Amino acid sequence: MNFNQLLDAVRASPESVSVPPSWAQGRAAFGGLMAAMVYEAMRLKLSDSRPVRSLAISFVAPAAADVPIRFEVEVLREGKAVSTLLGRAVQEGQVVTLVQGNFGAGRPSTVEVPALPAMDMKALDEAAPELPYIKGVTPEFMRHVALRWAVGGLPFSGNQSRKMGGWVRLRDVAEEQVTEAHLLALVDAWPPSLMPFLKQPAAGSTLTWTIEFIQPTPTLSTLDWCRYCVETEHARDGYGHAAAALWTAEGELLALSRQTVTVFA
Repeated sequence: MNFNQLLDAVRASPESVSVPPSWAQGRAAFGGLMAAMVYEAMRLKLSDSRPVRSLAISFVAPAAADVPIRFEVEVLREGKAVSTLLGRAVQEGQVVTLVQGNFGAGRPSTVEVPALPAMDMKALDEAAPELPYIKGVTPEFMRHVALRWAVGGLPFSGNQSRKMGGWVRLRDVAEEQVTEAHLLALVDAWPPSLMPFLKQPAAGSTLTWTIEFIQPTPTLSTLDWCRYCVETEHARDGYGHAAAALWTAEGELLALSRQTVTVFA
């Protein structure tokens, strides 16, 4: 099943969805997919089309492949403009992913501050070749996303740059308008920002993740490349703190992201 088919499965039957092994990230299902599926379940509980403004995501436990997941959503409050929801992915009685979301309709305002310019990086045709999926070497989910490095170093390269990023898009999906669910996958497709600092393979993962979406979402196809860059702001004692952004190829801001990541080295 590709990304869109899994989102369709959540919409059709949030009580039981299994993630195929091809979406594995080590012993867990790909975090960007888990967040996207919980988000889709949350959208089903909204009474109108107010857009998502922010999500706060905790990866409580690894979600196993081929084991049914139940998606539960609680509407904490639904005001005139803002709704706050809590979503859970539950597997074998254990919460594996927890998402608090804020959805807010636009309102007239005298305040308008444009986004900062996009991170300058090598053009797509000058970036590194597309990172291949190599069974047993790269995570299984990498068969579903395409990355081309343009900033910083690859994981386990010993590169000491605080910044890492490049170009990203989904593979094996039909062309359609990008939604916030797709943006979750594009942002989380990149490895934890501490990985390039290491000189040999070691485990690492996202502990908590906060992402904010620019609304309305710019017109963008699922086949289009996007720019991504993350900056490690601090790391010690096996934890790192990083801020990132995702832009269209033309430099239009799509999302702002913060993560607390862990590294076992």
